Amino acid sequence: MSRIGNKALVIPAGVEVTINENVVTVKGPKGTLTREIFNGLTVKIENNELTVTRDGDTPTERAMHGTATANINNMFVGVTEGFRKTLNLVGVGYRAKAAGKGLEIALGFSHPVLISEVDGIQFTVEKGNTTIHIDGISKEVVGQVAAEIRANRKPEPYKGKGVKYSDEVVRRKEGKKA
Repeated sequence: MSRIGNKALVIPAGVEVTINENVVTVKGPKGTLTREIFNGLTVKIENNELTVTRDGDTPTERAMHGTATANINNMFVGVTEGFRKTLNLVGVGYRAKAAGKGLEIALGFSHPVLISEVDGIQFTVEKGNTTIHIDGISKEVVGQVAAEIRANRKPEPYKGKGVKYSDEVVRRKEGKKA
């Protein structure tokens, strides 16, 4: 039994949900999100509560049951509050600046790393150009953009230099001994 999948989701005030066969559209104050739901699942709205039920009991349907419920809940949070990821640049000369709607980041390479604008994502740079905030309504897109920026220079374990999430703990290693 999927505990998350069986949980009924309360539709927040100011959010409008539309179900068209297996496509769920959520419209709220911050924007609109659309997601296609797995074919073996059924989405119903009753008394301002949304429930996801599965038609059969195959392993794939059981796996997708909780996933679909969690994804719809993330859509509710996204259109009402939004999502934010914060990245810190650690290292001498590592800095970021806004370049139009994108970013230009200096990470110790011979060239700046250019991050182009992404639909539905806002970048803000603060704290001496070493903190980047990534805001958006889709948890999936915010996380993917943050992961792509971090992949340019992951934090290394000896000095801790690189791009890290604000809540990430870098396990440090002891260097060579003389």
